[in-house]
Amino acid sequence: MIRIRRIQMSDPLYAQEVDLRTRVLLAPIGMTIEDYYRHAEGAEERCEHFVAVFDHPTGDRVVGTATMLPPAEPDGLAKVSQVCVDPQRQNEGIGQKLMAAIEARAFGELGLAGLYCHAQLVAVPFYERIGWSIASDVFIEAGIKHRKMVVYAPVMGDPVDPELEFELD
Repeated sequence: MIRIRRIQMSDPLYAQEVDLRTRVLLAPIGMTIEDYYRHAEGAEERCEHFVAVFDHPTGDRVVGTATMLPPAEPDGLAKVSQVCVDPQRQNEGIGQKLMAAIEARAFGELGLAGLYCHAQLVAVPFYERIGWSIASDVFIEAGIKHRKMVVYAPVMGDPVDPELEFELD
């Protein structure tokens, strides 16, 4: 079973989170995690870190990750970034569970108005399937074509998908 956890950088699972992000997102574009830290100076420490954890006989294994950077202004949107799932575990709903946990935290616990991300073009259909909307033309970031995607807090009474299970530590 996959569990979604919110962790701190001091959590032992953080090393696995960084490894997955490096393998899936950074190495393919020639970046290291140190490059990312320099590029997004101070963001890593301010982010909330979410990991999808698989119960393995030898211990928990991180198979998905995402971060949420709280808004700088009270009425601003939080930024979701560094979203990835282990390539061997893609198309199992792990990304959807990660995003549901982030939305639950942002809208249900923090009362934020909305979220945004810079989605690679190949990921835009994923975000559209989970209810996000395109909010920009195509732009280049880290040498890759992206679009800004947004989602806003649901209106009271919107249905919640009962199939989505996660826990926030």
